[in-house]
Amino acid sequence: MAGKQFPSPAHSRSASASSRRLLAAVAASLILLTASYFLLLSPSSHRSAPAILANPSATTSFLASLDRFLSDPHPSASAAAPVELDAAIRVQEDARLYGDPTWPAPAAGLLRVYVYEMPSKFTYDLLRLFRDSYRDTDNLTSNGSPVHRLIEQHSIDYWLWADLIALDSQRLLKSVIRVQQQEEADIFYVPFFTTISYFLLEKQECKALYREALKWVTDQPAWQRSEGRDHVIPVHHPWSFKSVRRSVKKAIWLLPDMDSTGNWYKPGQVYLEKDVILPYVPNVDLCDHKCVLETQSKRSILLFFRGRLKRNAGGKIRSKLVEELKSAKDIVIEEGSTGAQGKAAAQDGMRKSFFCLSPAGDTPSSARLFDAIVTGCIPVIISDELELPFEGILDYREIALFVSASDAVQPGWLLKYLRGINAKRIREIQSNLVKYSRHFLYSSPAQPLGPEDLTWRMIAGKLVNIKLQIRRSQRLVKESRSICTCECRVGNTTRML
Repeated sequence: MAGKQFPSPAHSRSASASSRRLLAAVAASLILLTASYFLLLSPSSHRSAPAILANPSATTSFLASLDRFLSDPHPSASAAAPVELDAAIRVQEDARLYGDPTWPAPAAGLLRVYVYEMPSKFTYDLLRLFRDSYRDTDNLTSNGSPVHRLIEQHSIDYWLWADLIALDSQRLLKSVIRVQQQEEADIFYVPFFTTISYFLLEKQECKALYREALKWVTDQPAWQRSEGRDHVIPVHHPWSFKSVRRSVKKAIWLLPDMDSTGNWYKPGQVYLEKDVILPYVPNVDLCDHKCVLETQSKRSILLFFRGRLKRNAGGKIRSKLVEELKSAKDIVIEEGSTGAQGKAAAQDGMRKSFFCLSPAGDTPSSARLFDAIVTGCIPVIISDELELPFEGILDYREIALFVSASDAVQPGWLLKYLRGINAKRIREIQSNLVKYSRHFLYSSPAQPLGPEDLTWRMIAGKLVNIKLQIRRSQRLVKESRSICTCECRVGNTTRML
């Protein structure tokens, strides 16, 4: 047949030998893959977990990061608003509308943030006040908690701002970028340290500073254009900025939770469509994959709790739980605070326990939920009104147990429920805790999938609705009709495993 070539005998022998070598290599590879597959399935496997922090040199220490931050200059990078800001924004939006097929969603997930250059009395001066007084004071709150430790727990304003204004060469996040021109911004960030000022200034001095900050922000053309709807304000402690909140209720608040009792936030001030829940800064050290494996044999306590045993509002559940659990075997319930000794005791107890109790406090949230997560202790959440950080992104059913308050106080119910969870399920949740820990560790530089990153991703998801509310407010006749809001809240219910 024309064009058809037949191999020579020598070529056939060579090809046959090559084929045998190829088959042998394939067989060996299959054996290795099979062994690896079953090793991965094994619950006792000691394989390495993914790195918690993308950059091993990153620090999660507030004090260490703050010292470094204050020692480095941060040159101004924000321009003043143009004379006709609204017109300039329309030009930018038209360009994106006809040139970017993803707009108004952030292009490629990139959120553009303009950071205000506020006077130093609202920013650097407060950070220096905290740093300079940290080691020289034993100031306590009325319930005995160290003031500076409380500030650290709510220091989300520092972590977000420090990352936003860092040099591009030092930043790792790809979800957010700082812009210098206001007309280019999707969102405006207000870097006022509301928690530090609340705790470290005298009451009247603090209120005066709040009023000054309010006037400064509300005088900005961008605020007046949107009435603050595209402005982000960190108010992470329930008492911070409280005296002027009614004047900024349309802004995006960064909160620890949403309290439905009205004790902390008035009706109409906070709701999930507008605001973002952020985790507390953990008070204990991270227990990574290796640590969880090493502490597994030491976990002899079924359920652990260390904190204030008497609280107000929803936190009254604590005293009821104490009464129910105080004499039970393998249960540790202790009174404690967040000081240095308290940290050591809490960390030691959590690393020796399978489950950590996370009941409501004065507000529905509790800092010990995040302490439990980063120590590999499975949280048992008893807080029917709780809203959780980044729940549009994270599925907390993978890392926590949810128990209704009514079930938890029934005689014997909680212990029977926990003792009924098998070892395989416990290992699965512990493995998930290791994987999820990175989402709750603030750091410098901020890490991909860390809490700073997820904050901006959550805000990016609200962007279309923010622009909708701004444009409606600009064209509606004042007082003709109210711009409705929606608060989506469903109480937690017990889910059996």
